[in-house]
Amino acid sequence: MINEFLRYMEAERGASPLTVSAYRTDLKQWERFATDAARYELRPETTTVSDLRLWIASLSRQGIGPRSLRRKIQSLRSFFHFMMKRHGLKDNPAAELALPRMPAELPVNIRPNETAALLDAQPDDPDDFLQVRNRLIIDILYSTGIRCSEIMNLLDAEVDTRRGELKVLGKRNKERIVPFGPELAQSIDSYRKLRRELPAPAPQLLLRPDGRQLSRRQIYTAVHAMLQGNVHAARLSPHVLRHSFATDMLNGGADITSVQQLLGHSSLATTQIYTHVSYKDLKRNYQLAHPRAQKH
Repeated sequence: MINEFLRYMEAERGASPLTVSAYRTDLKQWERFATDAARYELRPETTTVSDLRLWIASLSRQGIGPRSLRRKIQSLRSFFHFMMKRHGLKDNPAAELALPRMPAELPVNIRPNETAALLDAQPDDPDDFLQVRNRLIIDILYSTGIRCSEIMNLLDAEVDTRRGELKVLGKRNKERIVPFGPELAQSIDSYRKLRRELPAPAPQLLLRPDGRQLSRRQIYTAVHAMLQGNVHAARLSPHVLRHSFATDMLNGGADITSVQQLLGHSSLATTQIYTHVSYKDLKRNYQLAHPRAQKH
């Protein structure tokens, strides 16, 4: 049943490989719990909300955080909705599971001057493939705001440095065009000169020295190494550069709808979290803009 659901999500719903992988992880974990490590047969049709609560409670006791618990509950909801649609299940027991509340978190971003200093510094050796590639990873993530999964799967053929455009395949296999500036175009062209020397390169733009596609973990490692010691941020990840792109675009005067389209957000509400500003900036803007703020 689970494998059938995964095939359905991939083939008919257009879920990304990353999403399908997350569903697989969550549902196989639930299956091991429900069958007592395969001692019993999985029977979704007789599963009750109490059965599911036992699993969620077990995960909570293991220290699994609210974000992960929410994802697992949503995976269960999607699976049982599929069972209702395709196998005549009358009710969705996971629909009764309460989603854990998430603590309100503002996006972590890097100060613009730190990002500028990082990107203005050229590789020590312009012929060193790893140096040039890792700097380019930072440049693309910050200059375009694309996701880690999107840069990992970005095809070389879909990057046009002459037009300053790249085409990415986002969530639910939605394509979008993202523009970029001449400095990034120059960095890509410099990297491509080294890329052409790789043995049988894969079709993706960013590769390993052996010509194979980079993994998600390798991108995270490269980003962490480039940011560590150079920026002051609570987290050092590709998503922090995406946050920084959105924040700097909005602070620079871009309208929120344009930023939404560039980020590939389906909902404007998701983009609105980036409209946060520091209290200092908020107070300064109030004092400059409100007609009664300067009255004594």
